[in-house]
Amino acid sequence: MDRRSLIGIVLIAVIIGAWVFYQGSVTQRDVTPEKTAAQLERLDSAKAAASVPDSARSAAPSAPSPAIAMADSNVRERILTIETDLLKVRLSSKGGTIKSWTLKKFRPWYAETDSSALVDLVQPYAQEYSFWFRSSTGARVEGKSIDFVWDSVSDTIRLTGSDTAIVRAIARTADGGSIERAFTFSGSKYDAKTSLTLDKMESVIPQTNRYIQLEWKDGIRYQEKSTVDESNNAVAIVSTNGDVHEMDVDGFNSKKEEAITGRIDYAATRSKYFVVALIPPKDYEGSVYTSGIKYGAPNDGNIEYFGLTYKLPYRGGRQTYDMTLYAGPMQYDTLSSYGLTGVMNFGFKWIVKPIGEYFMLPTLRIIHAGIPNYGIAIILFAILMKVLLYPLSIQQMKSAQKMQLVAPIVANMREKYKDDMKSQQQETMKIYSEYGINPAGGCLPLLLQMPFLYALYAVLNLNVELRQAAFLPFWITDLSVPDVILSLPFKIPLFNIDKFSGLALVMGATLFIQQKQTIQDPRQKAMVYLMPVMLTLMFSTLPSGLNLYYLVFNILGIGQQIYMTKFSRNRLTLDDLRKMPKKESWLQKKMAEAQSVADQRATGNGAQPRKTPPPTPKKGGGNGKQPRLGKRK
Repeated sequence: MDRRSLIGIVLIAVIIGAWVFYQGSVTQRDVTPEKTAAQLERLDSAKAAASVPDSARSAAPSAPSPAIAMADSNVRERILTIETDLLKVRLSSKGGTIKSWTLKKFRPWYAETDSSALVDLVQPYAQEYSFWFRSSTGARVEGKSIDFVWDSVSDTIRLTGSDTAIVRAIARTADGGSIERAFTFSGSKYDAKTSLTLDKMESVIPQTNRYIQLEWKDGIRYQEKSTVDESNNAVAIVSTNGDVHEMDVDGFNSKKEEAITGRIDYAATRSKYFVVALIPPKDYEGSVYTSGIKYGAPNDGNIEYFGLTYKLPYRGGRQTYDMTLYAGPMQYDTLSSYGLTGVMNFGFKWIVKPIGEYFMLPTLRIIHAGIPNYGIAIILFAILMKVLLYPLSIQQMKSAQKMQLVAPIVANMREKYKDDMKSQQQETMKIYSEYGINPAGGCLPLLLQMPFLYALYAVLNLNVELRQAAFLPFWITDLSVPDVILSLPFKIPLFNIDKFSGLALVMGATLFIQQKQTIQDPRQKAMVYLMPVMLTLMFSTLPSGLNLYYLVFNILGIGQQIYMTKFSRNRLTLDDLRKMPKKESWLQKKMAEAQSVADQRATGNGAQPRKTPPPTPKKGGGNGKQPRLGKRK
């Protein structure tokens, strides 16, 4: 490695290190378990208080006025349990809210120690899917503070297959008004058809602020071991006319809010593998508010909460608001039936997303349909992708092979002009031109493969079917998380990791072999060792399913390279390169033009470089020495 490259790498490392140190010193984090638990307990009341304007806090009474006192306000909380083939939902009479929404076919990460644990999307302290409005006195009335009466005789309802059931709850005001809530469940779906009905509430909800806010307030309860991984994928999403808008949060302990008005398709929030979506009727016009906040968690973790709120206008009399609530896994086919595939982030919309959504995901699922083991399916998928990308990879390898053939010639030239960088550049371009080599010949095929690699990352990283799927029971027991085989008592600076993935280590070894096969330039020898180490550290945090794919892809690339250099009948030689038709590439033209401009500037005033002819020596005069060519006096 030359001095400039070494200085560049050192400067980059210093800048990254300084930035990481700065971020760690200015970020406000609360990472103690006691404080984090206290934050979770206070979050519900803190958010409610924060949403009340300062001007209203002093004037607003602490309790609802007698005009909105409920007839059954002292009734004890009653819990209804609805159990289907897919769900177990607990509904509370306090506001007709949701206390838990359990997915019977999915287990959280801690199920290893608690075999009965199931994924519950509702926060343990929350009463979700509530509502609120302003009363005529200006007080904020929370739906969960109102006692509803369920119309169900039984506290438990069981559904299976195509069975459906409707449960209703009603709360009445002292002057004859009412609020009704209804939930329709099916035995084989993750959704509930819901409705909220206001009747004769004009005396309670003032005409100057006649709205009711329907909300999912505290996001999704985390289900994976890594809170950082969950938070990296957690966002609030609003789709308007098919255009998906995502809202994320950056800083700690600082609430972020956004409002979107128009034709709303849905509002949703997701974690890594699960999603909660509120879907209004078709062609719904209105306003949706999203909010988000991030808190620190133990072990350098963080937790993000995203809220969704529909602002529904009340025009008086009896008015019903219908909404479909979907709370379940991010399974593509399931989401497609609700028009929710936009919540899955496949990457850049016009290039990467179609590759992942319409090719990679369906192909992987077709392979898995015939092979139950997802690890084997990923291996076969990697082989298929290697075959499909063969035209690009073969061009990249041929370019590398050409560079290897002329490497000794270039090395000799550099030794000859070791103190003259300008001559090195000129002679290098001459050699490349003589043998028909494009210096960037291997870059374009690599760039063309990048959209496929990014799409693959999205497909394997967000595929809920890989979650807790085992490949090898004695080693890789979950393809959705890193296969950790080594843990350090400290974190490695810059990379901030203390665990090593077994597949990442093997993948790094294969990358080292590939680098040794292709890099012949002595000035780039350091990259043979540097790149595998850096990528091993970076890939140690990736899911094992993704590392398995890259490992297989690298092994196939090594085999292909060995075949081309050792056994192929069409192996190139220097004579072959000389005989090939020469075509100057765009990059070579630009480099030649740049060199010409540099030569002109060196001569001054844009003049062409010229050689000064030696003067004719006079008879008997001079010392017999010839002046240097091209030297201006």
